[in-house]
Amino acid sequence: MYFYAARQPILDRDKALIGYELLFRDGVDNVFPNIDGDEATSRLIEGSQFNFGLEDLTDDKPAYINFTLDTLQKGYPTLLGKDQIVVEILETIQPGKRLLAIVKDLKEKGYTLALDDYIHQPVWRHFYPYIDIIKIDFLSCKLETINQIIEEIKPFPQIKLLAEKVETYEKYQLALDLGFTYFQGFFFSKPEMVQSKSLPPSQMALAELLYETSSMDINLKKITDVFERDVTLSYKLLRYTNSAAFKRRAEISTIKQALIVLGVQEIKKFLSLLFAAQVAADKPAELIRLSLTRARFTELLAIEHHKIKDTGMAFLTGMMSLMDAILDESMESVMKKLPLSNDIKDALIEDKGTLAQYLRLVKLYEQANWEGANSIIDELSLGADVVPDSYHEALTWANSQMKVLGDE
Repeated sequence: MYFYAARQPILDRDKALIGYELLFRDGVDNVFPNIDGDEATSRLIEGSQFNFGLEDLTDDKPAYINFTLDTLQKGYPTLLGKDQIVVEILETIQPGKRLLAIVKDLKEKGYTLALDDYIHQPVWRHFYPYIDIIKIDFLSCKLETINQIIEEIKPFPQIKLLAEKVETYEKYQLALDLGFTYFQGFFFSKPEMVQSKSLPPSQMALAELLYETSSMDINLKKITDVFERDVTLSYKLLRYTNSAAFKRRAEISTIKQALIVLGVQEIKKFLSLLFAAQVAADKPAELIRLSLTRARFTELLAIEHHKIKDTGMAFLTGMMSLMDAILDESMESVMKKLPLSNDIKDALIEDKGTLAQYLRLVKLYEQANWEGANSIIDELSLGADVVPDSYHEALTWANSQMKVLGDE
């Protein structure tokens, strides 16, 4: 049996990552038809403990995990450390004396407690002294109800509000204005405003390098020339080449030698990573992490699918898929500035071609839309283990790359 889990980031008011909600299913092929919430939570804990480390899924951030009444009664939260998880009490649980006793006990043990998809009832007031977070669904909850909840929790200043399913910048701004502390959703992957943002010289050089490396046969002399014109890029290249991932037998003395040490595929990854990081300097780090995860995830799917000769194109497509959010403008406008191949542009703008299929699958997996993901997996004739294994590998790779960027 394979361990299927996706994650959704949770950000604070500064758009800094504070944790991930983990979403589990029994398998992409199974799409959860014969498994209830109790078993889902059990398998998520089992999988994160024995199949795939929780720290790999969450990069050492707290994991927000749903618990049913049965799994709470069985003490499942205590199988994980109090600093590892936030215990989410499912909205389907009826508030009563049994649940209150469990909540008090977990609070005494030092666990962080959240009410998931909160539906307001006066009886929940008995729980407020022990609750740290209340999650409110911004798609379904009316503003009048949200304001009522805000009034009800005023005597309990330790309670923080988390806005769920925040899909647009406008919803994010509304939640900010209402005083919400945490936010969950893909609002940060949408443009905050439509504007034209020019690329500074170093970013233009990177764009030129992306173009030069977009074909199978790269022109090493042209690439070397571009690096040699930009001292900052040269420094970053040498730092990257000097990382532990590349074991060298001799010291590097020229830019050309550094490029040869990396090899074509690593050069492509390095450049797309660097480009995204530079143009997203004022964006939340999670946006870069998601770009990196998508890039590697998409590349691994292409490798397994055997339909694209240059799998680096898939990597670049995944990396560029959030460039509209990074540059705060439409994807069409972004693509006009970047001399990328037509296949990549068709995937990103028109949602056409095999690369677009990979990207759709990646997005559906991120959202834990297992039924939609299953449909594309069938279309691509991928094996049942390919997607979860690729996703987990992509997460691990993205986390390691973020550490490299953080050292710069």
